[in-house]
Amino acid sequence: MHNKILNKYYFINKFDQSHIDKLDKETTIIYRNYDQEVSRLTILKIKDYCKKKGNKFLLSNNIKLAINLNLDGVYIPSFNKDKKHLHYSFKKDFIIVGSAHNFYEIKNKELQNVNKIFLSSIFKKKKNFLGLNKFKLLSNLSKRPIVALGGISKNNLKKLNLTNCLEFAGISFFE
Repeated sequence: MHNKILNKYYFINKFDQSHIDKLDKETTIIYRNYDQEVSRLTILKIKDYCKKKGNKFLLSNNIKLAINLNLDGVYIPSFNKDKKHLHYSFKKDFIIVGSAHNFYEIKNKELQNVNKIFLSSIFKKKKNFLGLNKFKLLSNLSKRPIVALGGISKNNLKKLNLTNCLEFAGISFFE
């Protein structure tokens, strides 16, 4: 059985050049750090390094800053229900992705006009654990491309072939 997954999304909370060096060009970097204030200097360092390496770079939960710094896009977490960005103008290839855990959040992300929906958690057994079957059911409720998120490892990566998912996101898979 061939692995059909092409695109990957890697969540980082600090700039670590050695981690980015290990990634292929199909891996998009998402900077997500809710523990401290977003540093423009750090964002610009990551942006420049990702551009040099050929990776796309998204910023979490700060659409205005992502636009102002001319980033590739933005990640909108499930707890962000805001729709103000619908009035902003973006460059043509600006990417907006958002995460969801249930039907209500999927519909909210569609109203936020995201390009892709990160649906979690497919494998990580947390309070929002879906499992393969519920993941497949929920992913069929949206016309938007679905990205698998949560607990994906090299051991269970082939199980994603059981879904219609061509992309995945994570942290531990890349470390």
